[in-house]
Amino acid sequence: MPTATLAQEAVVMPTGAISLLWLTVLLPFAGFLFNGILSLRRSTSKAAVSVVGPAVLIAAFAVAVAAFFQLQGLHPEAPIVLRYWTWMPVGDFQIEMALQYDQLSAIMLLVVTGVGSLIHLFSIGYMKADEGYARFFAYLNLFVAFMLVLVLGASYPVLFIGWEGVGLCSYLLIGFWFTVKPNADAGFKAFLANRIGDFGFLVAMFTLYHVAGALDFVTVNQWLLANPQLVDTGIVTTIALFFFLGCTGKSAQIPLYTWLPDAMAGPTPVSALIHAATMVTAGVYLVARSNVLFAMSEAASIVVAGVGALTALFAATIGLRQYDIKKVLAYSTVSQLGYMFIAVGTGAYVAGIFHLVTHAFFKALLFLGSGSVIHVMHEALHATHSHADAQDMRNMGGLRRWMPTTFWLMLLATLAIAGIPPFSGFFSKDEILAFAFARGEASPVFYVFYGMGLLAALLTAIYMARLMAMTFFGENRTGAAEQQHLHEAPAIMTWPLIVLGVLSVIGGAINLPHFVGGNEWLHHWLEPVTGAGHALPWVAGLHLPEGATEYALIGIAVLVGVFGLWFGMRSTLARAIPTPDAAPPERGFARVLANKYWVDEIYDRFIVRPVVGLSRGFLWKFMDKGLIDGAAVNGPAWISRHVLGKAGSLLQNGQVGLYLIFFMLGALWILRVALG
Repeated sequence: MPTATLAQEAVVMPTGAISLLWLTVLLPFAGFLFNGILSLRRSTSKAAVSVVGPAVLIAAFAVAVAAFFQLQGLHPEAPIVLRYWTWMPVGDFQIEMALQYDQLSAIMLLVVTGVGSLIHLFSIGYMKADEGYARFFAYLNLFVAFMLVLVLGASYPVLFIGWEGVGLCSYLLIGFWFTVKPNADAGFKAFLANRIGDFGFLVAMFTLYHVAGALDFVTVNQWLLANPQLVDTGIVTTIALFFFLGCTGKSAQIPLYTWLPDAMAGPTPVSALIHAATMVTAGVYLVARSNVLFAMSEAASIVVAGVGALTALFAATIGLRQYDIKKVLAYSTVSQLGYMFIAVGTGAYVAGIFHLVTHAFFKALLFLGSGSVIHVMHEALHATHSHADAQDMRNMGGLRRWMPTTFWLMLLATLAIAGIPPFSGFFSKDEILAFAFARGEASPVFYVFYGMGLLAALLTAIYMARLMAMTFFGENRTGAAEQQHLHEAPAIMTWPLIVLGVLSVIGGAINLPHFVGGNEWLHHWLEPVTGAGHALPWVAGLHLPEGATEYALIGIAVLVGVFGLWFGMRSTLARAIPTPDAAPPERGFARVLANKYWVDEIYDRFIVRPVVGLSRGFLWKFMDKGLIDGAAVNGPAWISRHVLGKAGSLLQNGQVGLYLIFFMLGALWILRVALG
């Protein structure tokens, strides 16, 4: 079998920017404290919040950039572990509060702080009129702080702190407008769905510690590589699958994907932060970080890729018949995350991270662009006292006339997500499909996954063209009075979009394939992290197709994207788009897609209601109120009061002679006992 080695961790405490990595976590946490305190005051200075909220992220990004260039100069083959204190010293069980900085965490750090900074800047304009302005930025800062703990943690328990933290912040931000019940319910739904995934993460950690005796990444990987007999064994597969259960919750894969579309109840910058730069990418990061573990289990990897392929296709079909602009993008995110899991399940860990990075660029642009549209629509509808839905694309149309900058930038992101060259999404998505096709030679099931991914790419292009057509093309449907209030978004909201637009165009340059020069920088950069996993038997030998096969796959992918955009645009604009009030009811399969296959209703009927019924009818009314409160607690009290108390009261009748008789009987009994 091919040998796989892993370098020991760097033991010398580094100097320079890397030694300041703790600041990347502390700065946004300090912003959370500052803005959180301001949110408690009745009169809050929005100027102070507007400065501190984004500034702490920009400062963290500056540290991340400096640390990246320092790491690039060092070229370390081993991760740099920065230990601060012992967190859990229990006998032989020692968990250090430590950060691990290597090529993978460096990339994630740049994405989280960089894209997060742009989202914070955009939020200044988007949330300026909200009464909870300071509270919003406090939650947003805390969200990023926990995500940085997640990507920098040197062990599974430290990673889990960030894992749980982003789950908490998603609950707070999705339900930010909690006075509206559907918003509060959406936050609660996200919280519960993620708890199911967290159960899998915890079981995986406990099992891993039981067999390996360690939970830090360096030691666990060394233990796995030192025991090649564990390849494809039940214990490795079990641990990997339980970790993946955690990933399905955090990264919204089947069957735990339903919380993510409902997360649109939060402010649009929250949607951008969750979908593009932070929380939902945590599952993909976990698999890439644990690449040695997953590479040792072919069965677990096939499950990962299969669930990813099914999710990519399933979510893309739902996106075809959604009318809420944010819901379309939400199902798009679920689908694109499926692509990332196809990659890491195929063993193409770098391709998965590559798509994670490019997706962060174009999906943040799409969400913030939709936020600009919603912001302007809301102002126009509010000015005319209209009750129309500002997020329903059937109330839009022709907006490119009033919002040309937003239109062109969202068009760039649409071309990127549709996989049109030379935009970033083309290179990352094409690489995933090519690797899946290449894997099919050894495991034919991957040909099926490739086909599902290709079909999902076609549907992606169709629903994104439909989104652009309904929003920016055709006749304007906002109303004559509302048109007078349509305009481009303010500069503080537009400039972040321009930066993301540039990144969406050139982002693919970090990992160019052979046919355009072969600058596979990301592959070489991540080799110290993914090399050990790539060398294991099941993954070893996986290479991109070359020659005629490569060009054929590229041609098919491009044709699929171009045809999808053409068909989506043509079919949407072929007939007049009615407003929501005038729209006829959906029929046939379109009704199934519009209702999202009734998955939420199925879950409610067969899972939620039985659980609630069991909880209320049996556990609460019978067990808690009946047995515990009634029989165990109130029962003895009733007996004491109504039986023993009443019997004793019969003896208290006020007859002194009777009392004397009882006294004498008692005394005689005591004498009898005493005298034997």
